[in-house]
Amino acid sequence: MDEKEEKSPDGAKYYRLSEIEEQNSFKSTWIIIHNKIYDVTKFLEEHPGGEEVLREQAGGNATESFEDVGHSTDAREMADDMVIGELHPDDRHKIARPEETLVTTVKDESSWWTNWLIPALSAAIITLIYRIYMTESE
Repeated sequence: MDEKEEKSPDGAKYYRLSEIEEQNSFKSTWIIIHNKIYDVTKFLEEHPGGEEVLREQAGGNATESFEDVGHSTDAREMADDMVIGELHPDDRHKIARPEETLVTTVKDESSWWTNWLIPALSAAIITLIYRIYMTESE
């Protein structure tokens, strides 16, 4: 690495996204979870979900996949032992994070008719069909 080694305030080494993306082989498998870099190479064969699950995430952001599975406290503690550093702050915007997706989804303003008019019209049509059906059956 030509540039001087940068560290986070808590002393963790910063890695650039390009460095992490290169670590996607059987010899070296790194993943990103909540901006922390995990070297899971030695854990590939032991992973309960199979090594393929980790290999699919190799060199990239595995935060959403990790959280979707609902890992136990024990699994999270085990993962802490695999942390080798953090994603450089300048590269954090380059990966999609679930928190950002949620904020975007919440702030995304759709028009009022998709939120209110379509469901109201659907309910009115269903009610009308029901009344016609009930009138004919009497």
